[in-house]
Amino acid sequence: MVENVKELLKLHEEITHQVYLDNENSSIVPQEVVDTMLPYFNKIAYGNPTLTHKPGWEAFEVIMNSFQKISKYMGAKILEEITFTPGESEANNLAIMGSCFAQKEKGKKIVISEIEPINVLHAAEMMKKFGFTVTKIPVDSDGFLNMEKLNEAIDKETIFVSVAAVNNELGTIQNIKEAVQIVKDKNSQALFHTDATDAYGRIPFNVQNLNVDLATVSSYKIQGPRGIGALYLREGVDLDRIIEGQIGTQKLWPGIENTPLIIGFTKASELAFENFEVNVTKIRCLRDNLVDGIFSALPDLCFNGPKGEKRSPDNANVSFLRAEGEALTIELSLKGVYLSSGSACSRRLLQPSHVLVAIGRRFEEAHGSVLMKTTRYHTEEDIAYVLEVLPDAVNRIRRIVGSTGVE
Repeated sequence: MVENVKELLKLHEEITHQVYLDNENSSIVPQEVVDTMLPYFNKIAYGNPTLTHKPGWEAFEVIMNSFQKISKYMGAKILEEITFTPGESEANNLAIMGSCFAQKEKGKKIVISEIEPINVLHAAEMMKKFGFTVTKIPVDSDGFLNMEKLNEAIDKETIFVSVAAVNNELGTIQNIKEAVQIVKDKNSQALFHTDATDAYGRIPFNVQNLNVDLATVSSYKIQGPRGIGALYLREGVDLDRIIEGQIGTQKLWPGIENTPLIIGFTKASELAFENFEVNVTKIRCLRDNLVDGIFSALPDLCFNGPKGEKRSPDNANVSFLRAEGEALTIELSLKGVYLSSGSACSRRLLQPSHVLVAIGRRFEEAHGSVLMKTTRYHTEEDIAYVLEVLPDAVNRIRRIVGSTGVE
């Protein structure tokens, strides 16, 4: 396996231009974020923030400042409503498991959408082992939640509802405020959680305005370091810890806080929210140029998800008929263009994305899907380069498929 990887990497040695569009699954951390983090590994604030010495006090101070800033960006009332976790998956597991265990005397019903992120789907399904039930609400062909079905599903047994603010694969912006109102009108005790990792830093998002009880955000989705995320928990809502250990500055996630990553997440947030409208306009313009260029250059395409203002500004999801997505990612990688095929969480299993299946895509459409996400760090030259090499890659794969008789 290692030798095979070495051979694959050797094939990339002649690349002269690289464009990273796989920001759904990881991100390049900008140098300004890296530079902000570095001193906290070994120069300042490297101590345990609960201990009474200079490095500990320094760590406590910078972590408290980070709580304050992330709280402001999310719209939380007080910094105690924020818990830092090692990432989105951990925050979503804490939200689902912690809520259900804390509320189990009130009911055993969980309600989620069909197109929730894999970590939400799996955590909800896992709760069946503890006697909970899971109801999945369908979506339409653009990924919008069926509000009538949501209304029908909520009853006195419902204790937890989770709907992502923006779908990570389609970019569909859900009407969370309406969904929360429906849930609360039917059962005021039910908790409402939203995975906001694809909303944070890209669309206006405020937990108070939406009236959600819990919300998840992630660092790497805004070009911060991997391994850090946060969960918002509205003041007064009960949540059980799901892991045990030394309690530091936050009661819901034990262990020594990772100060450098928290600093990196905070810096990435500052950069995302500085000149927010300018950043979003640039991201959307680059995305639109990319999509328009692809559809101008190639036939037999399918655009997945909504168009216009109800789609996240960074998201482009296109199905290339007669060109398998995984083959296309390899072909483009050899040209220095990096993107993902369908959902990264399912691609290793060679299964179609559950999101594309839920919106009615056929097997061949789902397997030919490619997901690309633009950032403020991309340039017009980057997009032009992608549009230069992508059509040739698609046509080459289609010729191979045609010559083998595979449809």
